[in-house]
Amino acid sequence: MNIRDEGHVVKKAVYIALAIRLDGQKEALGMWVERNEGSKFWLGILNELKNRGVGDILIAAVDGLAGFPEAIDAVFPATEVQLCIARMVRNSVKYVPYKDRRAVAADLKEIYLAPCADAAQAALERFAEKRDGKYPAISRSWQGRWNEVVSYMKFSPEIRRAIYTTNAIESLNFTLQRNLKARLSFPGDEAAMKLIFMILRRISKKWTMPIRNWGSAMRQFAVIYGDRVPL
Repeated sequence: MNIRDEGHVVKKAVYIALAIRLDGQKEALGMWVERNEGSKFWLGILNELKNRGVGDILIAAVDGLAGFPEAIDAVFPATEVQLCIARMVRNSVKYVPYKDRRAVAADLKEIYLAPCADAAQAALERFAEKRDGKYPAISRSWQGRWNEVVSYMKFSPEIRRAIYTTNAIESLNFTLQRNLKARLSFPGDEAAMKLIFMILRRISKKWTMPIRNWGSAMRQFAVIYGDRVPL
């Protein structure tokens, strides 16, 4: 967003944390304005959430922001980090010519729709053999974050769809951007935060139903995470 700071209009990001509670309902936990991100910034956010009462996080779905997984591990060491698969795919095909994009995306689908982590690893190896000649950076990017890519593969397909992507927050961001597009700039951080807060309150009133298949998800979470999931 364009926000005035010390006499100049600068680009700042507004970061939003969205939680799925034990009852399957969505809840916006907070928002923060910052020009630069990094481990120290994320550490401050996570400590704030913990101090405000977030006792545990089973899975944190993130976009691979620099320093974020490390900060999560420092504050909530038992949390599994799951990279947004949709964002991984978009980043992978970003520099692929249009004529190859659909075919490359189809090959990537064999990786993230694999029935288990071993099958996904085999699919990634096949992808590398097929595509590394022209696009070697793609397989390297997946291999470099592999542990954060396959966290969700222990779950059934229905549960995977709820946790392997940050589509919930991307949908929220899209709605926010649509409501904010008429505002060219804000006089300061506070003005931006107030307007976003008002929009968030209006949006959250529509969050009346739990995530689809949430009962099944909780039963699986209870088996996998044990006493961390009170039933």
